[in-house]
Amino acid sequence: MPNSTTEDQNTKTLILHTESDTKRLAEQLAALPLTGSVWLAGDLGAGKTTLTRYWLQALGHAGAVKSPTYTLVEPYNIAQKDGSVKPVYHADLYRLQDPEELSFIGFDEYLDEPNALVIIEWASRADSYLPPPTLFIDMMQAASNDKDNESRQVELRLSKAGQAQDLDLSSVKI
Repeated sequence: MPNSTTEDQNTKTLILHTESDTKRLAEQLAALPLTGSVWLAGDLGAGKTTLTRYWLQALGHAGAVKSPTYTLVEPYNIAQKDGSVKPVYHADLYRLQDPEELSFIGFDEYLDEPNALVIIEWASRADSYLPPPTLFIDMMQAASNDKDNESRQVELRLSKAGQAQDLDLSSVKI
C-alpha cells in the first residue's frame, strides 16, 4: 500500500502506517529550512506530540521531550552542526482558556525570535491571536486493514508565508 497519496510542492498527503513512518516524516520535516510557526491539528491521540518528539530528536535534541499540555510551552535550544543554536518552541494550546493569555506569557517573543521554529498543537484555540503559520499539519486517524495498527493520514500544507520562503514539500515521502 503506498504511503503518499498526493504530489505537489505546496501540499502533501501521506498515510503513516507505523510509528517508524512517523519518525521518517519527522526526519524529513527537520531537513526543511523551516522557521516561523507550524500548526499541528488533529484529534486527541492523532499523533501530534509523537511527531513533535521525533522532529525535535531529528533536529538534534538528545534529552527528554515533555508534553507542554500544562506548561503551554517547552523551549529547546538545539545545537547545530555549524555551531549555531536553533531555538525551537513546542506549544500545546489545548488548555488555553483565552488567546490573550499568550500575551501574558510573552508568546510573541517566541514568534519574533530570528530563526526560531514554533511548533503549535491546537493552534486553532488562538488563531485570532497568532500570525499565520509557515506550515499546517493536519493529522487524523485513517482506516486500516490491520486491526492492531492505527494508520494516520497526514496533510502538509504550506501557507503563503511558507511558499514565500520557497519551501518545497515535493521531496517529502514515506
